[in-house]
Amino acid sequence: MKFNTYYLFAFLCVTFSCNESVDQEERQIVKTKIIDLTHTFSEETVYWVTAKEFKLDVVAKGDTDKGFFYAANNFETAEHGGTHIDAPIHFSKGKQSVEEIPLEKLIGQAIKVDVTANTNNNPDYLVSVKDFTNWEKINGQIPEGVIVLLDTGHSKHYPDKLKYLGTDQRGPEAIKLLHFPGLSPEAATWLVENRSISAIGIDTPSIDYGQSEYFKSHVILLSENIPAFENITNLDQLPLKDFEVIALPMKIKDGSGAPLRIIAKVKESL
Repeated sequence: MKFNTYYLFAFLCVTFSCNESVDQEERQIVKTKIIDLTHTFSEETVYWVTAKEFKLDVVAKGDTDKGFFYAANNFETAEHGGTHIDAPIHFSKGKQSVEEIPLEKLIGQAIKVDVTANTNNNPDYLVSVKDFTNWEKINGQIPEGVIVLLDTGHSKHYPDKLKYLGTDQRGPEAIKLLHFPGLSPEAATWLVENRSISAIGIDTPSIDYGQSEYFKSHVILLSENIPAFENITNLDQLPLKDFEVIALPMKIKDGSGAPLRIIAKVKESL
C-alpha cells in the first residue's frame, strides 16, 4: 500500500508540474498589440500630383434646438491618395476591382522587409531581389500566401510633400519631379515567379519608384491579381515576421482603388 501511494503521489506531482509548465508557457504570450498602419485623412493627406485631394465639408456640428448634439460631414476624394489600396484593375484590364478582391488576400500572416539602410541617402532606391533573398537567409523562405510589407523608412517624411513626393508642385508637369523609393520590376517578377504572396504594401506613394515612367512593378503584380497597399506607416514598429495584417478598403463597386484602413496585430510576451 505504501508502494502504490508513493507512486501515485509521484505521478500527481509530475502531472501537475507539467501542467504548470504548460500554463507558464501559455502565459508568456497573452497580449496582442494592435498597430495602426494608416495615415489620417485630412487636408494634409498626400495625393498623387494629378489626383483630386481630400476635402471635408461640415454639414452640421453643434447643439440642436431639441437638446442633443449633432455632427455630420460630406467628404470627397480620389481613390488613390493617403493610405489606400490599388486594386488589380488599376493597371490590368479585366482583373479584380476593389469589391472583387477576396478578403483572404487582405487578412493574414505578414512579413516585413526592411530596406531603410539602403534608402537613407537614396530617395530613388529600388527594392531588389537581393533584399528578399537576404531576408530569407535570416528568416527562412517567404511563406506561401503571406502579405509582404516593404519598410523603406520613407513615411517619416509624411505629410511634407516636398520631402515625401520630391516636389510640392501639382499637375502633369510635377510628375517628372517625383522622387521616392519603390519596388524594382525585377523583384516584382521574382516574387510572381518564385513566391506566392497575397498582397504587398509600401510606405511610399507608389509601389513603383518616383521616377518610373511605365509603372512596370504595378503591371507585373496587379496582372496576377496581387493588390498593393500604398502610403502605409508605422512599419518601424513591426517585427520582420510572425504578425498579422488586416487591410480593409472602402468597398467601392468597380473601384480601381479605395481609401484603406490597415492594421497589424503583433503578439507580445509578458
